[in-house]
Amino acid sequence: MTNPPDPPPGDDKQRQLRIAARALANAGLVHAYGHCSLRLGTESCLVNAPRPLGLLAPGESGDVVRIDRPLSDGILGEVRMHQAIYSARPDVHAICRVTPATVTTLSTMGITPRARHGFGSYFAPQPPLWPSTGLVRDAETAAHVAAALGETAPAIVLRGNG
Repeated sequence: MTNPPDPPPGDDKQRQLRIAARALANAGLVHAYGHCSLRLGTESCLVNAPRPLGLLAPGESGDVVRIDRPLSDGILGEVRMHQAIYSARPDVHAICRVTPATVTTLSTMGITPRARHGFGSYFAPQPPLWPSTGLVRDAETAAHVAAALGETAPAIVLRGNG
């Protein structure tokens, strides 16, 4: 028995994605690079348009991406990480790639921050580190990143890349 196809994203999902993207930009957690997605069901996710998150316009639509299929033209290659994580982790309902300066700096030294208090406690004890500094743009590497994330970690740090 197969699952019914995921419903197309409604205006509410598009709006949620834009709000998340602009909030990350307004908080200084992204610059020209960064992306967000929302899981739509078992088969697909909604990703923001391939533009700096702070420049997404009101009403601008994201793109539906199938989790189990090659990316369409115009979709950022890094979205393969989103596909791999959604495939490996049914408990994950949204993904944001952010580049906080302090986390990026620590990661270049091979360190991830340890949770101490407050909002950091969401990431306790500390996120795993993906050791390569290369951008993750192919399916095989994306699958390895998803495996490094593991079954329970809420985040992974990409060395030098957020």
